[in-house]
Amino acid sequence: MSKIKIELKDLLDAGAHFGHQSHRWHPHMEPYLYDVRDGVHVFDLVKTKEGLENALEFVRKTASLGGKIIFVGTKRQAQAIVKEEALKAGMPYITERWMGGIITNWDHIKLSIEKLKDLKEKKEAGELKKYTKKENILIDREIARLERFFGGLADLKDLPAAIFVIDVKKEKAAVREAARKEIPVVAVVDSNSDPSLVDYVIPANDDAVGSIKLITEKIGLAAQEGKGAFKKRKVTKK
Repeated sequence: MSKIKIELKDLLDAGAHFGHQSHRWHPHMEPYLYDVRDGVHVFDLVKTKEGLENALEFVRKTASLGGKIIFVGTKRQAQAIVKEEALKAGMPYITERWMGGIITNWDHIKLSIEKLKDLKEKKEAGELKKYTKKENILIDREIARLERFFGGLADLKDLPAAIFVIDVKKEKAAVREAARKEIPVVAVVDSNSDPSLVDYVIPANDDAVGSIKLITEKIGLAAQEGKGAFKKRKVTKK
């Protein structure tokens, strides 16, 4: 079991309970809602806590088996948080744009990741000095482009074991690809989103920085716990 504690007060202080305006809601989110205040849906934080706890246990277990979880958050207020927590957890991440085919056309995407690694290694080794200044400028641009879209996936050797998503409405392409390949989806789902393709629903505000940070930090900690257990088991086997 995960040792990570979830307090209702922390969720409240983070603003996780605020949904969208009631006229923008998705009917499938009704079980997770508590009330409407000033025209805005309010989440039942008991359900939020329960959903987060279930997600943490799944993430911890997945990481303990050596599985990689892609952290996905491309909306402006989520980018820095998602990248920071993914790096802490040693997990792959996408914070710029979900490039179509990351899951459904992995073999092709893998070529781009390998190209990025190859170019960076050659640059660091000084092997690109033989090219002209103009050619090096073009190579640097290509490295920057590949780094922007695939840099967070550099250590991903195969399809992920799961994905963790902030805002399933914005990241619908990622969620659909995962569903097609039967890869579990853990997600923060706001009141205006459809949770039907999400395996581990965390019903909460997906716009507030405080809410995004609190939940992503907890998910990251669960991943770290799981990785720690995985490494310990490998050492024991030796």
